[in-house]
Amino acid sequence: MAGKRVVIIGAGVVGAALADELTARGWDEVTVVDKGALPTPGGSSSHAPGLVFQTNGSRTMAELARYTVEKFSELHTEEGPCFLPVGGLEVATSPERLAELHRRAGWNAAWGIDCAIVSPQRCQELWPMLDVSKVYGGLHVPGDGIAKAVRGVTAQLDRAVARGARLVERTEVLDVHTENGVVTGVSTDAGELAADVVVCCAGIWGPKVAAMVGLSLPLTPLAHQLAWTSQVPANAGQRDEAVRPILRNQDGDLYYRERFDGLGIGYYGHRPMPVAQEGILSCTEAEVMPSVHSFTEEDFAPAWETTRGLLPATAEAKIEEGINGLFSFTPDDMPLLGEAPDARGFWVAESVWVTQSAGVGLAMAEWITEGYCSSFDLHSCELTRFDEYQLAPDYVLARDCQNFAEVYDIKHPLQPMAEPRPLRVSPFHARQEELGGYFLEAHGFERPQWYEANANLVEGRDIPVPNDWAARYWSPIVGAEAQYTRERVALYDMTALRRVMVTGPGSAEFLHYMATGNVTRSVGSVGYNLLLDRDGGIRSDVTIARLGREEFQLGVNGHADVDWLRGHAPQGVSIQDITSGTCCLGLWGPLAREVLQPLTTADFSHEGLKFFRGKRAYIGNVPVTALRLSYVGELGWELYTTADLGLKLWDTLWEAGREHGIIAAGRGAFNSLRLEKGYRSFGGDMGYEHDPWEAGVGFAVKEAKAEFFGKDAVLDRKDRVTRRLTCLTLDDPVEVVMGHEPVFHDGCAVGYVTSAAYGYTIGRGIAYAWLPANLTEPGTSLSIRYFDRDVAATVTEEPLLDPEMKRMRC
Repeated sequence: MAGKRVVIIGAGVVGAALADELTARGWDEVTVVDKGALPTPGGSSSHAPGLVFQTNGSRTMAELARYTVEKFSELHTEEGPCFLPVGGLEVATSPERLAELHRRAGWNAAWGIDCAIVSPQRCQELWPMLDVSKVYGGLHVPGDGIAKAVRGVTAQLDRAVARGARLVERTEVLDVHTENGVVTGVSTDAGELAADVVVCCAGIWGPKVAAMVGLSLPLTPLAHQLAWTSQVPANAGQRDEAVRPILRNQDGDLYYRERFDGLGIGYYGHRPMPVAQEGILSCTEAEVMPSVHSFTEEDFAPAWETTRGLLPATAEAKIEEGINGLFSFTPDDMPLLGEAPDARGFWVAESVWVTQSAGVGLAMAEWITEGYCSSFDLHSCELTRFDEYQLAPDYVLARDCQNFAEVYDIKHPLQPMAEPRPLRVSPFHARQEELGGYFLEAHGFERPQWYEANANLVEGRDIPVPNDWAARYWSPIVGAEAQYTRERVALYDMTALRRVMVTGPGSAEFLHYMATGNVTRSVGSVGYNLLLDRDGGIRSDVTIARLGREEFQLGVNGHADVDWLRGHAPQGVSIQDITSGTCCLGLWGPLAREVLQPLTTADFSHEGLKFFRGKRAYIGNVPVTALRLSYVGELGWELYTTADLGLKLWDTLWEAGREHGIIAAGRGAFNSLRLEKGYRSFGGDMGYEHDPWEAGVGFAVKEAKAEFFGKDAVLDRKDRVTRRLTCLTLDDPVEVVMGHEPVFHDGCAVGYVTSAAYGYTIGRGIAYAWLPANLTEPGTSLSIRYFDRDVAATVTEEPLLDPEMKRMRC
């Protein structure tokens, strides 16, 4: 079948993969255009060393890499295979790195990637050049290997051309045309190309191409050093390009691959070397190619010294050639995938390395042709995920350079970004500092994890001290704050959560169609709803409060939700992000009403404002929107006001709460309390790939509604559940895990942990995990692989606390 007219800008590994996948689906009007000469047009693919390490803390990135291995393994050209299946080996040269390798092995087990932690002696068997005295152990992944990028480009483009695609090389794109916000074609220095779909796969030139439709891409090309040695005696006479695993020494910021009798050495330990768009030479100006800059030997000197220490045989070799090759980095280390919100038909597949290239090609082809991606969960790659402040050039540069410097660092799940901070602060920040807030970062906001002012609450409480890894970014105060919230009353800063106003004629009808719940109930109603994709997968979970006949306040998960709603809104419906101009305090605990009611003439009794209802009122002199919601499972309200009155709201509540022992509590306590109640977190516990029935939020789907977005698809999935998000408690009352660990049953990995925390009310570690449906019966015994230990766990009924919801409904 003929599809839409598609122009792919960029003929590297991503553009080639997309052309192959689109034409495989019958779309034969596909044109691939590149200003360079094929199959080495001069971008990152043309010089990439091609190392495919599948291990990744992101399940999506690991699965994209796995598909790349599978596809490249089947591709061949006249020059030979497109994949060299030599395996991968990461070695630890410190005890800390060995522990990290155990954690990484856990990721692989969770994602279904075969691997093993091996001894120093086994490392040396795999890589005889290694000085075994410097090695503590290794992570061996047999399925890793070398992707021959240029061959991969050739093979995939050849297949695309055989199905009708057209290649246009040595041709520069000058502009992308739109009409009424929709793509119509591309101008090149060789003429016009009509198009219904334009896909930017331009790599390091991505920001330049995206700017043609007014799109700002948060992407920075950075130079990365790659050197090739002369003959290494230990490899003398080697006729195959590579026979030993690709090797990583992450303690030294180094990786290695064989090239016949020599080695390729990649180095991330040098200073970040960002390159502006105007600093990328044209194909005619560049001495080698545009993505290759001159090698700076002084930056490589530490790498060569470390290499000769770890691989003594290289002492007799020398560096014969080297480059500073350009690769793309983003502020969160994830690709940029999706359709531009203000130029429909203009798609982006950027900041994709060879490792994930074929997977991204498949993902984008599915997304473009079907309207959604069925093979991978792409919520963390969404082009529209970034806030406006994250698009500031200085921010993008600082974050991308920091990510380059940390590419091989051991990163803790709670580790905040280093720079730029502080960036955003809530109106309560001064008070939080006075209380000794220990700040982490969320959506750019400084957010307290706990408060040192509450240290006195720890005495006399049973708060187990976690293991060293879990004790980072932790204090026993976290446990005290959690317990105290259930005993008395606490203030929580909820400002970092995104808020949206939907107003205008047709707002009610629009939201009623987009959400799974009943949005047309009376003014004052509040509902927990899901936004679904075309396939019935969960796009997001949102709260919708009806504040007027055509006025709604939504709590959403990010900018991608805002774009999703705007992309479907009819004319006349306004969708306004109000996060920056507003703030929110959660007032929760058994004494919350005693604090709040004396401050207002509005009725905050149970009958005056029932659970999941909202109203506007004055708290002292502060106008608020009060929603009776509780993500921590206690009596209380979310109180919203404008940013200028936020501090006054805090002070008013604080003064009134003194006689009731009010405290401020941080995010550490919040996470513990919400897991005791079984509340899901979108992006952590569930994503695009999951449906409501398996995620345990099917109650939010009102099946009796005449119509809503994704209805047929989600109902079709209801009776086909094969996995479930399941609550586990750890058998040992002092154990705790952190998330992303594999879950085992009878010695086999069967699932993986999403959210985890210690439950300070129930006195157990809690872990939510995706498991096969047949293993979700309460009482089922399982184990969680935490680094190199197996932690016993049991499937448990949820919620763990107050299943009758009496605490919140009093």
